[in-house]
Amino acid sequence: MKNKQSRRQFLKTSLGASALIGFPTVIPASALGKDGAVAPSNRIYVGAIGCGRRSGVANEYNMVKESQLIAVCDPVKWRREEKAKEWNAEHIYNDFRDLIARDDIDAVHIVTPDHWHVPIALAAARAGKDIYCEKPLAISIEQDFAARAIVEKYDRIFQYGTQQRSMQHLRMGIELVLNGHIGEVKDVYVWAPSGAKGGSATPVLPVPEGFDYDLWLGPAPEAPFSEDRCSPHGPPKGTYFVYDYTIGMIGGWGSHPMDQLQWWADYEDLGIPEEYSATGTLPSTGLFNTVANWEMQAKYANGLKMHFLDSITADKPGKIPLPAADRKRLEKFKNCTLFMGDEGWVAVSRAGLVTSTPELRRKAKDPGDHRLVESKWHPVDFVKCIKERKQPVSTLESAVRSDIICHLTDISIRTGESLKWDAAKETIIGSEKAKGMMKRPMRAPYNLDIRV
Repeated sequence: MKNKQSRRQFLKTSLGASALIGFPTVIPASALGKDGAVAPSNRIYVGAIGCGRRSGVANEYNMVKESQLIAVCDPVKWRREEKAKEWNAEHIYNDFRDLIARDDIDAVHIVTPDHWHVPIALAAARAGKDIYCEKPLAISIEQDFAARAIVEKYDRIFQYGTQQRSMQHLRMGIELVLNGHIGEVKDVYVWAPSGAKGGSATPVLPVPEGFDYDLWLGPAPEAPFSEDRCSPHGPPKGTYFVYDYTIGMIGGWGSHPMDQLQWWADYEDLGIPEEYSATGTLPSTGLFNTVANWEMQAKYANGLKMHFLDSITADKPGKIPLPAADRKRLEKFKNCTLFMGDEGWVAVSRAGLVTSTPELRRKAKDPGDHRLVESKWHPVDFVKCIKERKQPVSTLESAVRSDIICHLTDISIRTGESLKWDAAKETIIGSEKAKGMMKRPMRAPYNLDIRV
């Protein structure tokens, strides 16, 4: 085990001393910490919690000299062993608490199912680790607030996994809006991929050897194992569409375009909408029980209207009020944030940047004085901010706000009620039923006070 005390002392006196290098097309030995190009005392050591489909981002810590992935954790034995070999990680764990307990790990990269995001993040914060957490943030508004306490109480660096903030074209598109190039923003439309119906809790199968299924369930209700619930071999269907573990695509994919809206709203000091009215389709049969299709209208305190839809609903005639030719230009965008002003419009998506006119698009390179934080690579931004002790491009505070919008959409659909949000008290008002859904029960002995 490395000399943690001397390394931390070094970091306290040398924050920001080393500049991060760019992305190498071939990973040199020095990037993996093998030739001492960066002193061990000045390197950030990371542990990856979760080795499933989205875990590939964790290997990026090995692609820069200033960080190194040294430990992995997953309740699936063959998965953690495979990733440890692929990533040259020295330490392998089944239980995240064992990984967090290591005092030579500075930060954790959380890539678990949604229902584990906040409980693990809180435990990591209490253990003095900085946190990169995949989206969506939480499975309840209560958990959003608990996550926010990470920064406020434990003084942790927290990078939210909305990597689109590190994509240049997205930042440039929002800067066009911030600098007034579409005039006054009148409406915002956000859409994301639709959910799914189906799935089966049968046949009930024996838990595969090497899979700690009880730990995978963790704070979620006890449930029999089936392939559609959480197969460790195939696509994680239940992880995306079973309400015990997630709120579905409203948060799972909606978090990306909603985050782009929130990036703009934070700069404009808008907070989040105060009125919500949503309709949607909940599967009536099968295992999957998250919202499949939805349409939500919201209004900010200043009267600005925001619309949140799934991609199938957004494709229906008249749902996105653009001329047919303009709407066709956005056909490839299955997730999108569309800002509509009185002088033009800007649409940003992972798939590209589209504007109402070519002239407007050309202004993106030099939009004006109002600029957003520039980040070229999400994990690199995280490492840099750990060293400098400043919050990264995808802040926890912004994540909490955008996640609450997704939850209020889901709650409005499930209750069939229009909702009002009290921004000062941070709670739903006017409906005790809806207010009660701001929390989720957790299976004993798990709670939001997990410690190592």
